[in-house]
Parts: sequence; structure tokens; C-alpha cells
Amino acid sequence: MSDSHDHDSVYDGLVGHDAPGDDAQWAFGTSFEDPLAGVDTTVPDGVDAGALAAYCLMLGDDALVLSHRLSQWASNAPDLEEDIALSNVALDLLGQARLLLARAAAADPGLVPVLPAGSPVPDEDALAYFRDEPQFRNVRLVEPDNGDFAVTVVRLLVFATHRLALLERLATSRDQVLSAIAVKGVKELTYHRDYTGRWFLTLAQGTEESRRRLLAGLAVVWPLRAELSWTHPVERTVADQGVGVDPATVADEVDVVLEQVLSVSGVERPQLPPTGTVAGGAGRDGRHTEAMGPLLAEMQVVARAHPTGRW
Repeated sequence: MSDSHDHDSVYDGLVGHDAPGDDAQWAFGTSFEDPLAGVDTTVPDGVDAGALAAYCLMLGDDALVLSHRLSQWASNAPDLEEDIALSNVALDLLGQARLLLARAAAADPGLVPVLPAGSPVPDEDALAYFRDEPQFRNVRLVEPDNGDFAVTVVRLLVFATHRLALLERLATSRDQVLSAIAVKGVKELTYHRDYTGRWFLTLAQGTEESRRRLLAGLAVVWPLRAELSWTHPVERTVADQGVGVDPATVADEVDVVLEQVLSVSGVERPQLPPTGTVAGGAGRDGRHTEAMGPLLAEMQVVARAHPTGRW
């Protein structure tokens, strides 16, 4: 008889008895390792630690918020295969967010919200669940509701194409933590871009209805695209110091890729003005869309209700 049957209960085999108290196999446990354990998190010489931390928040918040949006497709996608695909993309982005928020906290511990004494919440979770809306630094592209599948395809294509170009350059960052995150992320984002590119073509050349929905999705997403390439002072600082990337420097490359997708799909480039700023600022400045508040309320509700809870 195999070892899998040598238990008093069929469920016993799910738990590693060789290491009492080891609950690392669970999605929610109390023994999560520090995501940067064993990594040298020393800020490179000549680098502004505050700027580095703020930059990591920007990239981390982009991934975190879009991950949450994509996770809402679970059990709601057009079919099981896309349900799994979108969930996997969400998990990839969540992993990137965790690493980037942990890097932000290591570079500038003062960013981490102060929680009640005894709270077991790690720094990256504190940043994700205990900041208020104005403290988030993500671009507004990732915030609005998912819309239909076509809207999600267009948004993810635009986001992944830009982020892939950004991370390819970030792989040579002077900060070895950011460099390592980027190298891993490039592999993930290549899939994200190609997955949505194929779906863009399929919807554009499918039925009359699928094409109509795709064009409607373009109209929703395209005005928010420009913000990805706007250079915030923090991004300029980290780029000058060799640890970050000025997003404006990848704009032409991203444009070429998106133009190729539009061309092969037989879709004309949208002629729509970019979404304007709010009081002179945008997502990087903590100014968000109306969708951001409800999104954070849903994402943060359990953690805020039980700040000292153990999961």
C-alpha cells in the first residue's frame, strides 16, 4: 500500500507531519517567508533611498491593482481555459507586487503603515492593505471595472506591452533586487502580451459582435494609455541614478508593437485624446478614478477588520 494511505484520515496526507507547525503549503498561513530573504537589500551608493522606494511603490501598485481586477474574472471568464489563464496572469502580477512592495519597505521603512501592537502583518501586506487611496501610486489604466472580456483583453495588452518594455530595461538596474524582479517578470509579461495579442486578433477577425466589442474596448482603454508614458519626477530621479527607467524612453517601442497588433488585426488606430489630469496630477500623484475607492474597499476589507488576525 502506498504512503498516501498510511494515515488515520485521508486528509492527513495533505499536511507535512515531518515539520510540526509547518503551514507554508497553505495559501494563507503564518509562516510565509520574507520574499527578499537572503537578498542583499542595501541601497546602491549614490541612490536616493526614498526615490527608490517610491518607484517600487509605483510599479508594485500597478501590478497589485490590476491583479485584483483580473482576479475578479475567476469563475466569470468566457470559458474555463480563459478563467485559468486570467487567474494565472493575476497571480503573476500579484507575485511581482509582493516583491516590489517588499523592496519599497526595505528601502524606506517609513513608508510602512503603523499597525496595532502584535499585528503579524508583513511589511508588503501592510502596504497593500493599510494605505488609503491617495497613498497609492498606480496609473489609472488599471483601476476601472473589467468591463466585458474585450475590454480586459485591450487593457491587458496595452499594460503588458508597456511593462514588458520597461522591465527589459530594468533588468540592468544597479539595484540588484529590482534587476532580479525584472528578469523574472520579463518571462511572465512576454506571455501576458502574447496571450492578449492573440485574443485581440481573434476578436477583431471573429464575428461582427466580437469586433464591435473589441472596438468599444479600445475606445474605453486608449485614452488611459498615455499616462503610462508620462514621466513623474521620481521616475526621472531613479532613471538618472541608474536604478529605474524613464517610461517615456520606451514609448516608441511600445507604440511600434501596438501598431503591429492593430495592423495585423485590421483595426485602425484610435484617434482619441488622453484622459486629462486631476488638479494637475494623475495616478502617480495619488489622484485616481472613481473606481479606485470601491476596489480598495473590497480588496482591503478583511485585513482592516482583523489587523492582528493570523490566517
